[in-house]
Amino acid sequence: MSSAESQTSLPIAMPVPTTVPTVRQNPGEGIEYGLFLDCVHCGLCTAACPTYAELGNENDSPRGRIYLMRAVTDGRLEMNHEVRRHLELCLDCRACETACPSGVQYGKLIEPFRVAMEQTADGQQKTNDWFHRWILFGLFPNRDKLRLSLVPARIAQLLRLDKLLLGTGMWKALPPRLGRLLTMLPKLEKTPPPLPPVLPAIGQQRARVALFIGCVADVMFRKTHWATARVLQENGCEVIVNSTQACCGAIHFHAGSDAPARELADTNTAAFQADDVDAVIVNVAGCGSMLKDYGHLWNDGQQEERARFAAKVKDINEFLDELGLIPPTGELNVTATYHDACHLAHAQQIREAPRSLLARIPGLTLVDLPESELCCGAAGTYNLTEPEMAGRLSRRKMNNILGTGARVVVTANAGCLMQIACEARMQGEVLKIMHPIELLDLSYQGKPVEFY
Repeated sequence: MSSAESQTSLPIAMPVPTTVPTVRQNPGEGIEYGLFLDCVHCGLCTAACPTYAELGNENDSPRGRIYLMRAVTDGRLEMNHEVRRHLELCLDCRACETACPSGVQYGKLIEPFRVAMEQTADGQQKTNDWFHRWILFGLFPNRDKLRLSLVPARIAQLLRLDKLLLGTGMWKALPPRLGRLLTMLPKLEKTPPPLPPVLPAIGQQRARVALFIGCVADVMFRKTHWATARVLQENGCEVIVNSTQACCGAIHFHAGSDAPARELADTNTAAFQADDVDAVIVNVAGCGSMLKDYGHLWNDGQQEERARFAAKVKDINEFLDELGLIPPTGELNVTATYHDACHLAHAQQIREAPRSLLARIPGLTLVDLPESELCCGAAGTYNLTEPEMAGRLSRRKMNNILGTGARVVVTANAGCLMQIACEARMQGEVLKIMHPIELLDLSYQGKPVEFY
C-alpha cells in the first residue's frame, strides 16, 4: 500500500490485486480496470467534491467512491445498500476531474458503474418506481407531454395558488419529490413559437450550424433558444433546427437506464446529419456534455457514427469564442456574477469562454462568485431524487451569491437556472437568473435587463 493510502482513512484497508476477478453480475466488470488504477488516493479531489464538503465522509468523496467501486469490482466488498447509497449520492458534477493531478476520468467510472448497478438482479433498482417511470422517464424527455402537463401549473400560477402553497409551506405535505418538483417550477411565461427550420445569417455568412433544442429546455426555456438563434445570426451563422431531434438521453443515462439513452442517442445522430453543418450548437451544459460523450458510451456498430456526431457538438459559449464574437453595442448597466455549471466547467472544461463573451458587453460589471465551481445541487434530476443534499448545496450557493451584491446571476445550464431561481424564491430574494446568451441577445437588441 502506498504512503498516500496509509495516511488516509479510506473505506477499505485491504491488499489490492492487480487483476480483475470475473464476477457474474458485478457492476464493475465492464469497466476498463486501468481507470481505477489512475487514482493514487492523494485526496486533492476532496476539497472540490460537494458531498464531501457538506458531509466530511470519506465514503462520499471521489477517492472514497473509487475505492468502493474498485473493492466491489475485485469481489472484496459486497454491493450492499450502504455502498449503493454512497454511490447514488454522487452528483456526477465531475469537479474531481478538474482537481485531479493524475487525470482520473471519474465520469468513465461512476456513470457505467451506476448503469450496471441498475442492471443487477438484486431487487434494489433505484429507477424501479413510479417517479422514475412516469415523471423522469415518461414525462420529462417528451416535449409534447411535458408542455401539456404544465397547463394546470399555468392555471395555478394565474390564480396565485402556487404562492399560497409556497408561502404557507403546504407543499411540504406532498410526497417529497412532488413537493420539490412544485417548488422548482419557475414563472411560466407565454411560450414563444417554435423556431423555424432555417434562420438565415445576418451579413456575410461565416458558418452553418444546427441548434439542439432538447426536451425540458425547449418547454421551459424556449426564449433562450430564440436568443441563441438570434445571437448566432448576428454573428453570421445560418441556423438549422431539425424537428426530429430528441432528448439527449442524460436523464435516463445518469439514472442508470442505459437502453433508452442509447435509443435517444441514435435518434439524434440520425436527425442531425452532422456532416452537413460546421457545428451542432448546444446551450444547456448537461445536454452538451452528454452529446459529446456519445462516441464512447456504447461499444457497438453505431459507435463510429455517434463519435462523428459528438465531434461536431459545441457549447454556444465555446463556439462563439472560437468563431470570434462580433461585439454587441447595447449597454447593460448591471452588476452580475457568474456560476460555473458543473457540466460546462468540469465535464467540458469550458470556463473562460463565457466570461470572455460577457466581458464584451458594454456596461456589464462581472464580479467573482466564491466557490463558483461548486455544484448548486441541480445536477440534472438530482434535486428531485436527492432533495436533502440538493437543498443544502443550493443554500450554500445562494449565500455565496448574496455575498457578491450582484442582482443578476448568470449560468449556462437549464438545471442551474431553475435551481438557483428556486432557492431565490424560497428565500424571498429578488434576483434575475439568466443564461449568458440572453445577456448578449439583449445587448445586440439594445434592450435593458428587466427585473420583475
